[in-house]
Amino acid sequence: MFFVSFVVNCHGLNGKVTFRPMSVPLHYREYGTDGPAVVLLHGLFGSSANWGSIARELSSDYRVIVPDLRNHGQSPHVQAMDYPGMAGDLLALLDALDLERPALVGHSMGGKVVMRFVLETPERTAGIAVVDITPVAYAHDFSVILDGLESIDLDGLKDRSQADRELSARVPEAGVRAFLLQNLVRDADGWQWRLNLPVLRSAMRDITGFEVPPGAAWSGPACFIHGDRSHYVLPAYESRIHALFPDAMLCTVHDAGHWVYAEQRAGFMTCLHRFLQNV
Repeated sequence: MFFVSFVVNCHGLNGKVTFRPMSVPLHYREYGTDGPAVVLLHGLFGSSANWGSIARELSSDYRVIVPDLRNHGQSPHVQAMDYPGMAGDLLALLDALDLERPALVGHSMGGKVVMRFVLETPERTAGIAVVDITPVAYAHDFSVILDGLESIDLDGLKDRSQADRELSARVPEAGVRAFLLQNLVRDADGWQWRLNLPVLRSAMRDITGFEVPPGAAWSGPACFIHGDRSHYVLPAYESRIHALFPDAMLCTVHDAGHWVYAEQRAGFMTCLHRFLQNV
């Protein structure tokens, strides 16, 4: 299995690529070298590391690209945080890697990036898998999580255990804290967040919303994979899915919530393999 991690610079890998205005050169990881290309996009507060075990499993049959979205992971921090911008970042990455029509898979916020991308540039993907999210606006503002992360005194922080204890006052779930604290890193200047917390807070309405380009729809292969215990994919949202993606199919993973691929990996992989084999 081949794995490599890159940052694509503004000239691309072959020296021919010019990024769209306002696009961000994304850091990414690559697993495998052969087979059809698959791009995996993480959700809010996540990073490319979230997809690591899934990407390694897929790498025996696919070339798997896993970027950090802007203001996350090792990708640049910028002031703009909206889906047109993130879709532009994705297009620039595909151009830089000479990927004409990869399969696109996105979880949560990453799923909204995938939907926006295909509605803007339908010719650039073989199919999309949207994981536990729909093209609707949600009421979440994640203020409790943001308050908890911002409350940690990085200058006075001794170790990650102290950060976990401080965060527990606002985020009682140990698994959620472990996920969030993957973004806490220490360098020569001390502890830092890989998340751009002020921008994420200011852009939360854009992140939880979803603006559709006028008249847009896409009739290509689309699979909406969701947990049967999730509140993000409800029967009331299905008409909206089919209005924008007429050929969409829903694949339900039993006994799973929003973190489908972590909670019920086998069921998730069954849905994902079925999608990939048909694009």
